Amino acid sequence: MLAAGIRLGIIFYERHEDAIEQNKKPEVRPLNPDYYVTPKKLYPYDLKSAKQLTQQPAWVKVGYAYPYYSYDPATHHTDFAHEAGKLLPIQKLEIKDVVTGVSPKDPHERQILAVFEQAGKHYAAPIGTESDGDYKFYSDDMLFIEDPHQLYKHWPADVWQAVDQHQVKAGMSELEADFAVGIGLLESGSDSVDRTLDYPNGGKPLVISYHEGKAVEIRSGSGI
Repeated sequence: MLAAGIRLGIIFYERHEDAIEQNKKPEVRPLNPDYYVTPKKLYPYDLKSAKQLTQQPAWVKVGYAYPYYSYDPATHHTDFAHEAGKLLPIQKLEIKDVVTGVSPKDPHERQILAVFEQAGKHYAAPIGTESDGDYKFYSDDMLFIEDPHQLYKHWPADVWQAVDQHQVKAGMSELEADFAVGIGLLESGSDSVDRTLDYPNGGKPLVISYHEGKAVEIRSGSGI
């Protein structure tokens, strides 16, 4: 009986210690649902395969990062000398054709261009290059070919409303802010916990500070 009592006491003590150790363990946070989003890619390898972009709408992944130029469909001329603007955050494009053009900056390399219409005019945005039959595309990094509203449908409705209005509000993630106001430039001194990014935002610069991945301070910038 004495031995049994001692053994029972040891068991209860070990369980008590285990419970203490469990309480000491840091809380395991669930993975961000954004990590599970895998946008479809086309993997173009030549001009013909790149024309798959005309088969569905496309949405710009990173706003204010990619230029576009006036395009004349009659002469197939792209006015590389004058940038018409930059593609907007999550801008929806109906790509009409994929063509090539020679940039005066590098006549030995042809630009691969996605042609689209906007406000009744034709424009062309570079999506890759070709030189001596060697094609390099960045369209998969540049464009969604699925509606981002569906890809990220787990985002709350108020977040999507802010994104569609190109606004950032406290509590939004860096990705949500990127969708709203485009590319951001990381300030020096930032780390994985506290980060500050400068957003050109199409001429209306913003400075956004994040703590543990969430926007905690949003203020006007002085220009980038």
